[in-house]
Amino acid sequence: MPRKPRFFLPEIPVHVVQRGASRDPVFFEDEDYKAYAFWMKEAAIKYDVAIHAFVLMTNHVHILLTVQYGAAVSQFMQHIGRCYVPFINHKYGRSGSIWEGRFKSSLVQSDRYFLAVMRYIELNPVRANIVGHPSLYRWSSFLHNCGTKQFSFITTHPIYNSLGINNQTRVCNYLSMFEHPTDIKESTSIRNAWQTGTPLGDNYFKGKIEAQLQQKVGQDHRGRPPKKKKGI
Repeated sequence: MPRKPRFFLPEIPVHVVQRGASRDPVFFEDEDYKAYAFWMKEAAIKYDVAIHAFVLMTNHVHILLTVQYGAAVSQFMQHIGRCYVPFINHKYGRSGSIWEGRFKSSLVQSDRYFLAVMRYIELNPVRANIVGHPSLYRWSSFLHNCGTKQFSFITTHPIYNSLGINNQTRVCNYLSMFEHPTDIKESTSIRNAWQTGTPLGDNYFKGKIEAQLQQKVGQDHRGRPPKKKKGI
């Protein structure tokens, strides 16, 4: 069966998820996380990709990004893979791909879901019961977005900038988003979107995306909802 084609659009945020094969680990020690982050930064520069949020978990990664041209999403992920996979295989005496097939993704409606996806991504270590608060996890964009530590490869999005008239106000308002319990319905919608490749947004947004692409993108999630997996 041929692979289902994927399409991306300039200036439309994309939530990208890639998991280890059979959900096996893809990061084993600090050096591995640092190496992935280095090649993520390198790929962002090479393909003009704006990274807004990310988290590197033991066996998967989440990245929220925006591109200037559609093909850059795949080029960005391929560049990281071409560097990181041989690095891991050589270091640990392995062979073959470490990833579970192709990465998954969904286009994100900026004004409605952008901040929700940022929060969803940066709360991964909390949902996985690794830490009690995202500020305690080193390998995510939370420290940058909450103003604690600057990452040179993170680009703030206009929606994030709209949180306040200055950086202090933006950070304060951003942090307030993490003081409330997770919206289960919202998290389920985000998860279903990237799992099926369906645009994350209202019907107007989905219709607009499909009109631009001139075809249906992704699918509605049918049947029983999938069991929730920790840190996904």
